[in-house]
Amino acid sequence: DIGVEKVELDDLLKRADFITLHTPLTDKTRNILDAGAFAKMKDGVRIINCARGGLIVEADLKAALESGKVAGAALDVFEEEPAKENALFGMANVICTPHLGASTSEAQENVALQVADQMADYLLTGAVTNSINVPSITAEEAPKLAPYVTLADQLGSFAGQLTETGIEEVIIEYEGEVTELNTKALTNAALCGLLKPLLSDVNMVSAPVIAKQRDIEITEVKREEPRGAFETYIRLTVKTERQERSVAGTIFSDGKPRLIQVKGINMEAELSPHMLYVTNEDKPGFIGALGTVLGNSGANIANFRLGRDEQGGDAIALIDLDQDLSEDCLKAVEAIPHVKQAKALAF
Repeated sequence: DIGVEKVELDDLLKRADFITLHTPLTDKTRNILDAGAFAKMKDGVRIINCARGGLIVEADLKAALESGKVAGAALDVFEEEPAKENALFGMANVICTPHLGASTSEAQENVALQVADQMADYLLTGAVTNSINVPSITAEEAPKLAPYVTLADQLGSFAGQLTETGIEEVIIEYEGEVTELNTKALTNAALCGLLKPLLSDVNMVSAPVIAKQRDIEITEVKREEPRGAFETYIRLTVKTERQERSVAGTIFSDGKPRLIQVKGINMEAELSPHMLYVTNEDKPGFIGALGTVLGNSGANIANFRLGRDEQGGDAIALIDLDQDLSEDCLKAVEAIPHVKQAKALAF
């Protein structure tokens, strides 16, 4: 609580002792303070406008100052600029200063240099400074953060490609060393990866906004001490209308992201452009049957990763292929006995 109360404009005009304007000049805000507005104000109100000229009808303000309705005003913006002459100039209860902002040649040069330096920092080092729509990242932090951004995006993409119903909640857990980094950037990357399979036009900037618009609840959890076998990792849990699915990953010593757990089943896998994800009952002969179907369709296996929760229980296979999987091959995989789900994935 910072002691601020949000009210309607008419209520503000009636109650405020000091009224300061902080709004752009639009069709809705032009002449927002006119004779009618001044009539609603307290006697002795004070007006400050350092936003835009045109927000106040200057002739009406002059009349209110002369009548004592307005006790004083301070302005550095005017209806006509540069303001060489103005009816408010010289009034004892008015302070007027030039509208400089960045209008001097020195200020404009300094601003231009600052923007150029900040863009160069981003392009060369990944550092983000004073951005209004993405988290700030220092030059020192950028190289440490980069592999985790990739990991977060891949975890989101993995979950997003397997999500078939509306998303209700997303929980992102950070454990170990990753908690010391800028996790806001990682959360944005995870949301971007999650939503991209559903909405092609999404990025790290728009993803949190889109999630909010879709009433997706976002929860971020940090634990400095990891609870598992890895020193640091990220776990993403997605809750939909029908189910809950989690996927976890970490960065290995080679700097590459790896999956380390899917749906609570431990497994290690590096994600690639052409993959097949299969969940099945853990039964003898299944791997052979799956390999036969893929071989008969001409799909070459580059890597094969397996995991299961218990003997005879649920199992997961992540297969790295050399080419895209055809629809006919995917249907043939789905038809193998004991298969629960089969999905082609791309990263």
